[in-house]
Amino acid sequence: MSPVDEAFESLEEFLTRLFSMVESDAMTTLADGDLPVSQFRMLHCVMRQGEPVAISELARAVGLSTAAAGRNVDQLVRLGLVERDESEEDRRIKLVSLTDSGLAVTDSHLEAKRTALRTLLARLPEADCRRLTEALHPILTGDYLCTIPKESDDLHRTT
Repeated sequence: MSPVDEAFESLEEFLTRLFSMVESDAMTTLADGDLPVSQFRMLHCVMRQGEPVAISELARAVGLSTAAAGRNVDQLVRLGLVERDESEEDRRIKLVSLTDSGLAVTDSHLEAKRTALRTLLARLPEADCRRLTEALHPILTGDYLCTIPKESDDLHRTT
């Protein structure tokens, strides 16, 4: 097995187990909020964008039709989690932004994930934490996590 294959298998197992652990804790915050997953995903999309987002963009991001996304936005407006305004450039475009309550919901979900991750790291011996930090440092400071170049697309093609 090549070093890339070994690294892939180890990283895949690590991330699968990590995400499973982290998500189980964070899903409690989602369940406590009584929001459908599609609405919760919309909140996260708006939060990540950091600025008002067109409903059509949200629809694409969460895999809904524009009409279905609009209905979800209507519900989020009624719940006080987002605001909907018209674009100044094109009044036909409706822009969605988080309210303080919407930001609190997304922050609470992210904090649950951070807490689970901190719990995992606190269980590791200090030496393992140091080795993990040392292994991640060159990856995070390099440009390895940028967009995958086109020539590596053949890795994902089926022939």
